[in-house]
Amino acid sequence: ESLARGTGDSIREVGVSAGDEIEGERPTGPGHVRLEPRGDLGKIDSGDVGAHGPYGIGGSAHFRTLATTGGIVTSMAIDVTDATFETEVMERSMTTPVVVDLWAPWCGPCKTLGPILEKVIDATGGKVVLAKVNVDENPAISQAFRVQSIPAVYAIDKGAVVNGFQGAYPEQAVQQFVDTLLPTAVDEEIAALVRAGDEDSLRRALELSPGDESAVVALANVLTASGRGEEALQVLARVPESDDVRKAAAAARMSLRPTDDYDHQLGVLIDKVKGDDDARQQFVDILELMGPDDPRTAQWRKKLTARLF
Repeated sequence: ESLARGTGDSIREVGVSAGDEIEGERPTGPGHVRLEPRGDLGKIDSGDVGAHGPYGIGGSAHFRTLATTGGIVTSMAIDVTDATFETEVMERSMTTPVVVDLWAPWCGPCKTLGPILEKVIDATGGKVVLAKVNVDENPAISQAFRVQSIPAVYAIDKGAVVNGFQGAYPEQAVQQFVDTLLPTAVDEEIAALVRAGDEDSLRRALELSPGDESAVVALANVLTASGRGEEALQVLARVPESDDVRKAAAAARMSLRPTDDYDHQLGVLIDKVKGDDDARQQFVDILELMGPDDPRTAQWRKKLTARLF
């Protein structure tokens, strides 16, 4: 038996149909794949599964469609390849939990589990996405997860494996597994506040979750746009550095730089102030316009004094 890892006792106690073992000596080639022993959850060697595939494989992921009496409905299942794993699974998981189902056409338990996964995940209405991976056609993904039997199912959230199991679980256990990935009422409130995007809503979101990166970055961008770059940098200091945090911090720092060309004008005039009354007056006029609150004013006054005396 293969038991779920990281789930509650109620799931651990549910009987499971053992998955099909992969023959250790099965040749790797079209229609076959050799899987390594299963590694620890949370450690996917995703570097081996890049946007272009480890073997230059092309291809694209696509949502499946289900026909209904009311028309065509999009299923929350995606067929993922070695070439699309990084984008469709790892990047997507930063905003939406992704359940990865490793299966093969010759795997009996996979045919039992697959429809259950699709039914349960479709019912989430897009709050969880199912990524279907044919292990025969996508060996790099199989090797990254390092499983030795299928079906093997992994839940990925924000780029890390947070749960998983092997074997064909019944619908009740699969439902419990997926329920752990659904956002709480507080999570949904925070998401709604971040979508609102105004300063008051974003500050409320941070009251609920001070370390929420999406709210922090959104608030920092609002502050930067309103000319409060220093405050934006203070807000960004609450969370660890990431690509989005770095971009927001760069924008905040850039907003603190002067948009005028006073430095250039003063640099040209400084060499003329001692012997040219008009140049000296223009220099002083620019300092007046800059005002005492501009940190450059004191620096240029010192330079002027040094030239005159």
